[in-house]
Amino acid sequence: MYTNFELLIAELFTTPVSTKVVYQLNLILQEQIDVSLSKFVAECFSSILKLESWTWCLLSQDFHQWINESSYRELLYSLASFNKKLVYDYSGIEVDRKAALLFPVTVEQIKNIFQQIEQATDDNDPFISIVSLWFDNHSYFVHDNPHVTKLSITDYINQYIVERYIMNRLFKSYLAELQRLDLSSTVFTAKMLFHVRTSLFSLFSYLGTKDHRYFYTADEMLRYLSDDYLQIIHVHHATVAQWNRDLLACIGHLTGVIAKCYWSDEKNGTNTKILFPTEQVTCNHVRELIQILSYEPFYKEIRSVRWNDETVLIDSILMVLLNIVKTQNINWFFRSNLSIRETLLNVAENSAYDEICLRAYVVMGEVLTDEQLKELKITNSMAGFFFKMLEEAWQHPSKEYKQIPIQYLLRDFQILSKNDSIKQRTADLSKVQLLIQVSEQYQTVYDILWTLSFNTDVQQQLRSNSFFMSKLLHLTRERKDEKLCQIVNGILWNLHIHQQSRPSSDISSQNTFDIMISYSHKDKSLCKQIYDELTRRNYRVWIDFDQMHGNVMDAMAQAIDRSRTIIICMSEEYRKSNFCRAEAHYAFQQQRHIVPVLLQKHYKPDGWLLFLIGQLLYVDFTEHELNVAIEMLLKELSANDVHEVDVQPVIPKDVAEVILPSVSRTTTSKTKALSVDTERHNMLQWTQAEVQEWLTKHRLVQLCRLLSDCDGRSLVQLYKYMKGGERSVVISLLEDDCIRRLNESISLIEISRFRSLMHQERWNK
Repeated sequence: MYTNFELLIAELFTTPVSTKVVYQLNLILQEQIDVSLSKFVAECFSSILKLESWTWCLLSQDFHQWINESSYRELLYSLASFNKKLVYDYSGIEVDRKAALLFPVTVEQIKNIFQQIEQATDDNDPFISIVSLWFDNHSYFVHDNPHVTKLSITDYINQYIVERYIMNRLFKSYLAELQRLDLSSTVFTAKMLFHVRTSLFSLFSYLGTKDHRYFYTADEMLRYLSDDYLQIIHVHHATVAQWNRDLLACIGHLTGVIAKCYWSDEKNGTNTKILFPTEQVTCNHVRELIQILSYEPFYKEIRSVRWNDETVLIDSILMVLLNIVKTQNINWFFRSNLSIRETLLNVAENSAYDEICLRAYVVMGEVLTDEQLKELKITNSMAGFFFKMLEEAWQHPSKEYKQIPIQYLLRDFQILSKNDSIKQRTADLSKVQLLIQVSEQYQTVYDILWTLSFNTDVQQQLRSNSFFMSKLLHLTRERKDEKLCQIVNGILWNLHIHQQSRPSSDISSQNTFDIMISYSHKDKSLCKQIYDELTRRNYRVWIDFDQMHGNVMDAMAQAIDRSRTIIICMSEEYRKSNFCRAEAHYAFQQQRHIVPVLLQKHYKPDGWLLFLIGQLLYVDFTEHELNVAIEMLLKELSANDVHEVDVQPVIPKDVAEVILPSVSRTTTSKTKALSVDTERHNMLQWTQAEVQEWLTKHRLVQLCRLLSDCDGRSLVQLYKYMKGGERSVVISLLEDDCIRRLNESISLIEISRFRSLMHQERWNK
């Protein structure tokens, strides 16, 4: 057959070309579409290249000479299908060989093709449909290989498309047509689909390449497209079951370009207001996208590559959603809407395309609380799915998993790793050593390891790798990369290495601050106002406005040691920050008086932050004017007399299921001897001395030393915390306290006996 194919190719260059030759070539190509292409390409590379070159030449000449010949049209459709399969054939055909076969074309030929499209008088001319397939295959290839050397014609194609087919009145008129609910199928002409579907697909793929040119900025593109995009989604989201394939394709590729333009400004977030001027617009759009995403018939059409319109649509929607949750504070909206959670989970569990599955998992990891993820019972599958991809990418020569670079996988796992259940699952799967290996080439992993190191099991796995521990210590001494050095110091801090034991009473009479403000730097503006108001009232306030340099962990600890009260500025960013978590934990362990303030509208403390603040009363700066909130804060501070070293904690009237943070305190009651027959319902009123006597009586030697500052209420709260909290988090905090204060590991035997004894007490009955 291969010999016959080569002979037929030779016949193409005779004049005139026999329709029989064209017909036989068509049959051979159709046969190859149904089998692996690698052998055919290996055996007939030169002949296939000649066929591809002949085709580009044919398309660039006057199409009226051949367009009415059915054999020509059928050959071109078959070759387009062959080429699309070639793009996604991973059986061993090198990318460079694919590019050579697919694009043996000159800029002049591309220009001639564009001119023929513009000169076509029939909006449904079959020539436009055929060349659309060629440009689509170019887009498929560029999207599937964004990190390879850019094709010489790619810049030209996309500059021409953007300037001549997208940024013009005809394109805008097509978008206006798409905003009608009663769309007729006649709207979707070949020319219209070339302008909207093919052109937007080309731009989407191009924006994903390295070193692409900016014909227009992302800001300009969003301003140009955003109103039309939002209106099209708004009009059609509720009628998704009635969409035809052309509408599906147009919406999918338009959404893809919006996502790419939005994505390009992810760090700065300046484009957010262009697309979503208000929070209400954002929430409405999320609701509409979720309704489209929930249409289950799409799921069975999703392919393992970005091959068809359904896959494009679902992937593009998830890209937009991921951009939204990364740039806007609307996690509360996702958390409060059960259908959103169920839809995202459904997509993740039913997608054959790994990038769709990964995006759905990352959106859920970004927006849902630890408790909500537990309810969905997906943390095991999330972690397993990620580490499968990471292991394959790490072992692959190009460090990719199905064209997903390992850097992208690590970026997404940074988000997932903030969840305490993912931390525990990482430890259970013994994947810490894999991450240590990957860290040799990718520094991003150090930040991930810092996040994971808040888990006690992860800490043990890190300590067990003596070579890595030596490397961490070496990096802190080297000090070449300040940011990396800070992250490494954070890991070592969590591992209790090179920490100095700082007793809770270590507050010197000199250089002492009344208040330390602990905050995320994304909340700097409001925190600066709080700082100004407090200092104006003669409070001595410590706050890091300039982001500390050097050993940040030691500087943070010194600031807490020299402060009497810690104001914790709660927000989503505070909860996500490793620095903030370490800071809050240390304040908790050093028994500083903690005053929480809420800075983010709709945010409800969750995860480790909820664990630390318990049911402490907090000042809500989102519900009150600044001056009113400041007065409330001042009353809270005044009630605890932060100008004095001894302060009284704010304690809710009822004992909560979640522990209150330990705080510095004094007691006005005189110490009494504890009788063995003391009524157990009085435990809440026990003094520190009575607690010590009870612990000693039951031979809880280590806990007697560890809980030296606890009274009865604190003891009850600790037990409630043990009973209702996350096991790994509770043990981790107790372990941290024990190592820092006693320089020894926590005794699980004593913890078990303590829980048993507390369970027997009458107050619990």
